[in-house]
Amino acid sequence: MATSTGGSDNKKEGSPFSGFLTYFYGNFVVLLLGFVQTPIVTRLMSTDEYGRTGMYETAVMIIYIFAVMGLDQAYIRYYYAEGVDRKQLLFRCLMPSVLIVSVISLIYCFNADIANEFLFGKSGKDITALVVVYALISVFERFFFLDIRMQQNGKLYSNINIAQKVLALLTIVVAWYFLGNDFRVALYALAVPWGITTAFIMIRYYVLGKGDRGDRGTVLLSPSELSKTADKSDRKETKGPYPCLPYKELLRYGVPFIMVLLMEWLLSSCDRLALRTFSDFDELGIYTSAMKIIVLLLTFKNTFIAYWSPVAMQRFEKYDMEDNRGFFRSAYDLTQFLCVIAATGLILFRRVIVLLLGPDYRGAERMIPFLTLMPVFAMLFEIRVQSIKYSKKNLYLNIASLLAIIINIAGNTILVPLWGGVGASVTTGISYLVYFAGGSFLGERCIKIGYGIKKTAVYTIMLLLYCTVTTMDVSIWGEAAAGLLILGAAAFIDRKELGVCIGYVKGFFKHK
Repeated sequence: MATSTGGSDNKKEGSPFSGFLTYFYGNFVVLLLGFVQTPIVTRLMSTDEYGRTGMYETAVMIIYIFAVMGLDQAYIRYYYAEGVDRKQLLFRCLMPSVLIVSVISLIYCFNADIANEFLFGKSGKDITALVVVYALISVFERFFFLDIRMQQNGKLYSNINIAQKVLALLTIVVAWYFLGNDFRVALYALAVPWGITTAFIMIRYYVLGKGDRGDRGTVLLSPSELSKTADKSDRKETKGPYPCLPYKELLRYGVPFIMVLLMEWLLSSCDRLALRTFSDFDELGIYTSAMKIIVLLLTFKNTFIAYWSPVAMQRFEKYDMEDNRGFFRSAYDLTQFLCVIAATGLILFRRVIVLLLGPDYRGAERMIPFLTLMPVFAMLFEIRVQSIKYSKKNLYLNIASLLAIIINIAGNTILVPLWGGVGASVTTGISYLVYFAGGSFLGERCIKIGYGIKKTAVYTIMLLLYCTVTTMDVSIWGEAAAGLLILGAAAFIDRKELGVCIGYVKGFFKHK
């Protein structure tokens, strides 16, 4: 591990989120556009048709998990390696995934009638084509969009997200004009924008990306280390001094992530599968609309992960561990504060947001509170498990996921038949809390950072109590009083982090 090379550099990179706002401004615009898109979709489509769209994303995700084989994580892990050709690294990670997704898609096509009937309650060649095309696009999008993230090009990342959302709005209008109240409207709104933006970033990569052959400034695996770990018969030399990482090395790191992603898929899909099994498409549609409202926090979560993964991995390589401990603790405290504020605010104003969805979706307001715990603990989990990924002890991620899955399956089996979507939301929230706790414990075993647990425990208790109160039939004034109390307590407990946030915002607009 290299140590810091200079005081100026340290100063430049000492702030955990100095470049975060360049990532977030685009997703903030996406957030605003989402306020327009979700009410449009829910008012154009009935609850049962809207429920089918949630199963579409579930089907594509399972294909994607087995196709990528964790090679996207290998790309992140080895991107900053000295002695690695990044273009060859991208090619070696991408091509096996494309081959596998093609094979899985072919298998899906042969069993399309059975699969589509179970997932959507409908079948058709166009539905099958949308699933296959979207799965294939997802693989290309994952790797080429990941390259933008690894370049830490926040502005381009944000602009592409904005373009995707604008195209989705246009696609919804056009598709609804031809199809009417049909869940395929939402399917086209997912596939078409991703296809267009993915084509753009691929063209941009090959037109403008010539000559980017590696980063000499960081150390991950030296050429001598590569020669020791690589199977020479599996290694292909490129022109110049940069050898390719062998497939064996990439797969050794990436394949364990199949189980990680599979468990994460189960964790995020068991609720929908349980509703599909124990309830009906109407309840599933209301639940899906509640999940769409959680996009307020999911947007922040996805933006954070896009920014944080490359920054954290580069940080481990570039600085000594003593510097890193302070950096990661600061990042965690700041993220935790923002998560508590955002989750409380969303729960506090959820009734207003639900009004936009239409009268058929009023039940979503009781599902939202516990669902807010999902992005909150997922973000905090992402900070704490970077030490696991860097240490290559990916089995620990499987253990954390398995604990959460056991809780999730048990909870959905018991609560969904009793409470429907509310039971699914409670189970999801508690499962992600267990997921976070397991990952935190195991992450500290890999590299001891020294994250505080007392403050996290206080915030967790506060959020759990608030979610419970707001899920029950409590007066609006009682909910508001409890929410304002939590916001005030968070501002007092983390007054230092509050000052940092204000400073970031002032600096951002001053720079603009």
